[in-house]
Amino acid sequence: MPSSSLLQTPTWNFQGGTYPITKKPIPINQNLFLRSVLVFSLRTTTTSLDCVPSSNGGRFEEKGSLPISPIPLPFVVKGPTKVSRYLWDGSSSCLKLVTVDSDSDGGSGALSSDNGFCRLFSIVVRDFFIPRHVKGDYLDYVKWKLLHRVFSSALQVLATQAMFKAIGVGFSSSLPSAAALNWVLKDGLGRLSRCIYTASLATAFDTNLKRVRFTTSILFVASIGLELLTPTFPRYFLLLATIANIAKQISLACYLATRSAVHQSFAIIDNLGDISAKAQIQTVCFDILGLMLAALVNMLTENPRRQQAGLYFFVYPFFAAMDLFGIYQTLKHVHLQTLTKDRLEIILNTWIECGYVPSPAEVSEKEGISILGVKGKHLWPIRIGCLNSKNQIPKWSMKTIQCVTGEDYYFLCMEIFKGLKRTGQHRILLSMREGSEAVHVIMGLLQACYIRRALIVNSSNPGTSIEDSNGSSSAFLDWSVIVEDSKRFAERDVSNLVEQMLGMGWVVKSILLSTQEQAKYTFVCD
Repeated sequence: MPSSSLLQTPTWNFQGGTYPITKKPIPINQNLFLRSVLVFSLRTTTTSLDCVPSSNGGRFEEKGSLPISPIPLPFVVKGPTKVSRYLWDGSSSCLKLVTVDSDSDGGSGALSSDNGFCRLFSIVVRDFFIPRHVKGDYLDYVKWKLLHRVFSSALQVLATQAMFKAIGVGFSSSLPSAAALNWVLKDGLGRLSRCIYTASLATAFDTNLKRVRFTTSILFVASIGLELLTPTFPRYFLLLATIANIAKQISLACYLATRSAVHQSFAIIDNLGDISAKAQIQTVCFDILGLMLAALVNMLTENPRRQQAGLYFFVYPFFAAMDLFGIYQTLKHVHLQTLTKDRLEIILNTWIECGYVPSPAEVSEKEGISILGVKGKHLWPIRIGCLNSKNQIPKWSMKTIQCVTGEDYYFLCMEIFKGLKRTGQHRILLSMREGSEAVHVIMGLLQACYIRRALIVNSSNPGTSIEDSNGSSSAFLDWSVIVEDSKRFAERDVSNLVEQMLGMGWVVKSILLSTQEQAKYTFVCD
C-alpha cells in the first residue's frame, strides 16, 4: 500500500452526516496507530465500514479489491475467560476480534477461536467462586471452608430431623400446638441470650477474633449434639432444645461479628463487597453439598426409629470432628493485619531480637489459636491499663511514677500481681494518658519490651536482680537507668519501626485494645 494513501484525511459516515477528521502532520507509524485507536474506540467487535469479511478465516476483502492479510493491533484485551486481540485489514476501518493463546500473552502465539471447553469451564467456575484480587492464602481458606461447611450443614440437617421426631412430627400422637409453643419459647430465649452475649463481649471480637471464633464453633457443635439427644429424651425436649438454641445463637452472633474482619484480611484492594458476595455463594453451594450428604446418610439408614436414633451417635463424632478440623484450618489461614496488644508485642520482640518486622503470616503462626485464652508463661509480662489498688507497687518504681509530667503520653512502672498463688508475680505496667495516639502506644510498648529484655539479662546474673530489693536505693538507681536507656532506644527506633510496619501491610493508624486496656489516666498538676 502506498504511504500517500495512509496520510489521506479519513472521513467517517454517521447517520447525522459526514464528519471529516482534521489531518495532523505526524509520522506514518503514529498515523497508523492513531487510526487503529480511532477504530477501536468506535467499534468493540467486528466493525464493517465499507468492507465485508471473507470466508477464508482471518482475511478481509474490501469491496472491489484483492484479499489483504490482517494486521494485529499492538495490544490484547484480557477478559475473565479468554484473551482477545483485534485484527485490522490494513486498508479500511474493518476490525475483527479473535481469541489468542494466553500463554504467549498475545505476542507471537497462534490465533485460535477455541481454547478448549475444559479450560473455559475451570476458568468460569473459579471466577464464580473466587474473587479476583485476593491474597494467596485465600484458596487454602476456601478449601478448608468447604470441609467445614459440608459437615456442619449435614449435622444441622440431621439435628433438625431428630428434633422433628422428638416433638412428634410425622406421627399421629403429635401435638402441633404444644410443639409450636415449645419451639417459640426456646427460640425466644436463644435470641435473648444472643443479645446479652454480644453486648458483653463486644471488644473481644476484635482483640481475640480467632479464639472467640473457634470457641463458639465448639459451642455450636455441642449444641448439635444436644439436639440429637431430643428423640432419645422427648420429655426433656424443651430443656435440651433451649440450651442448644442458646449455644447456636451465641455462635451465630460471633460468626456475624467476625465475618467482615476475616474477609478484609484477604483483600488486596478495597474489594470487600466482592469478597463478601463470593463468600455467600460459597456458603450456599457448600451447604447444598452438606444437605446431599445428610440425605445420603438417611437413605443408607432407613431403619426403625430407635435404631436410626442410635445411629446418630455413631455419625455425630466423625462429622463433628471434621467440622472442627475444617474451621481450625480456615482460621490458620486468616492473617489479620490489624494490631492488638499481643500481635504488637510479637512484632516488637522480633524487632528487638532479630532486627526486622515480621509479616502478618509470621505473626499469625506465632500467635496461634488459644482456646481457653491461656498463653505461654513469660518472664516479666506486660500489661496495658491503669494502676490497680489490689496490686503492690515497689517503692523504687513508685518514685518514677512521681516524676511523670504533662508532656508524657504514658508511664511505665513495676507491679506485683497476686493471683490464685500466694507468691506475687512481677509485671510491667504500661499506662496511657488521655489523648495518646497509636504511635504513643507503639513507643510505650517498645520501651516496655526493652525494659523486659534488660531485666531478664540482669536476673540471669546472681546478685543483680532488683526483684529481691523492695526499697533499697540501689534498686531505684538500677530501675531509673533501665527506664532511661529503654526510652532512648525506643525513641531511636520508633520511626524506622513504623515505616517498616507500613511496608509489611500492618494497619498502624489504630491499636485494638480490650476494655481493660482502654482505661487511661488524666494528668493533674498540683
